[in-house]
Amino acid sequence: MSLAQKAMRIAVLAAMVATFGGCNFAPKYQRPSIETPASFKEAGDWKVAQPRDAVKRGKWWEIFGDAELNGLVAQIDISNQTVRLAEAQYQQARALVQQARAGLFPSVTANAAATRSGTGSGSGNRAGGVNNDYTLTLDASWEVDLWGRVRNTVSSSVASAQASAADLENARLSAQAELALDYIQLRALDSQRQLLDDTVTAYERSLVLTRNRYAAGVAAKVDVVQAETQLKSTQAQAIDIGVQRAQLEHAIAILIGKPPSQFALAPAPLKTAMPSIPLMLPSEMLERRPDIAGAERRVAAANAQIGVAKAAFFPQLTLSGSYGYASSSFPTWLTAPSRIWAIGPSVVQSVFDAGLRRGLTNQAIAAYDANVASYRQTVLSAFKDVEDNLAALRILEQEAKVQEEAVQAARQSVNLTINQYKGGTVSFLNVVVVQAAQLNNERTAVGILGQQLGAAVALVKALGGGWDAHELAGAGTPTR
Repeated sequence: MSLAQKAMRIAVLAAMVATFGGCNFAPKYQRPSIETPASFKEAGDWKVAQPRDAVKRGKWWEIFGDAELNGLVAQIDISNQTVRLAEAQYQQARALVQQARAGLFPSVTANAAATRSGTGSGSGNRAGGVNNDYTLTLDASWEVDLWGRVRNTVSSSVASAQASAADLENARLSAQAELALDYIQLRALDSQRQLLDDTVTAYERSLVLTRNRYAAGVAAKVDVVQAETQLKSTQAQAIDIGVQRAQLEHAIAILIGKPPSQFALAPAPLKTAMPSIPLMLPSEMLERRPDIAGAERRVAAANAQIGVAKAAFFPQLTLSGSYGYASSSFPTWLTAPSRIWAIGPSVVQSVFDAGLRRGLTNQAIAAYDANVASYRQTVLSAFKDVEDNLAALRILEQEAKVQEEAVQAARQSVNLTINQYKGGTVSFLNVVVVQAAQLNNERTAVGILGQQLGAAVALVKALGGGWDAHELAGAGTPTR
């Protein structure tokens, strides 16, 4: 048996060991245990939406039935810079997977060189001369993954890429929810502005009535002053709404990737109806929130890194080979007599590192524990988000009913008091008081509606917005 054949058998044997008998020092991964309640405390007598998939996958905002909102949210994927940043980070994570997987295969390099060298003649030296050297070789090397270092590195990179994909979905969901909230608040302000404008019109009529009564001698000057004060105060309130509305409009512009100076929304009252939101079980929610999925994938990545750190305690086996031609004469360079080759394994083992490998292993274990804690905290925060918004919707629904009764009573009170004022049985101050009460109750009712819709948006976001963790299955595919 020739030396080449022996070396080849050694290489094949090492490859078989790596393929079939390689070790893996990463702990067997299991999703960290968490205490999952059987149901949400604040759900109470929550009306389950029919069908259960009322929140559309991907386009959950369409449940609000606002075409303008739909158009704005559609621009987030195209122009939102935060989403673009998350997408670029995801692509970077996929490229890291490609880099890690390259370690599973041999690396091959080609080398061609032609050199001309010479030595001078002198005391103590041989006769000088000129030498030509021509070489052409292919060199290959492959780390035999006996201890799972490369495989665990790949696993960690894949899990990290999946976590990055979840981060992208979370960034997209957050931007969509923020835009929906800003849009609803802006439309609620438009409704309040319309209410104030209508009130200003009514107060102008009251001022005309008071002035006529003053001119007829049946009303005092103070009634006119009070009517003017009430009118101007309400006009000021209407103008003041413009500040917050402008800020919300600017925020929406940024969310869709436009300069505020190039974006405007025409005023329109809030017409969005309360949607039916399907409520899932707490255990189902764990598969629906991208931030939870991202935190869990980081735990898996940290688990694989423990295996990478532990593999450093064992020898590193590398197979290398070279084949090519070398000659000092160009005509005979690429001929059989100039052929050269080499093949063989090499083993490297760190003998003393002053505790470096132990420190790296302890660091990997601590990083795993930190990611487990982060995952569990993310789950707890998710449960809190759902409970908060369920409570908000339940309480706001009760408040809205009572407030509507207050609005109806205030309107009736205004009509009765104005008739009494016209009959001369009460002063205009009584009219001012009941009209102010009506305006406050009307504005409060609009504000409650806006809060209800905002809580609905927040609840949909807390439930994951129609996303599903199974979408991460192919997220670790490397870029080409």
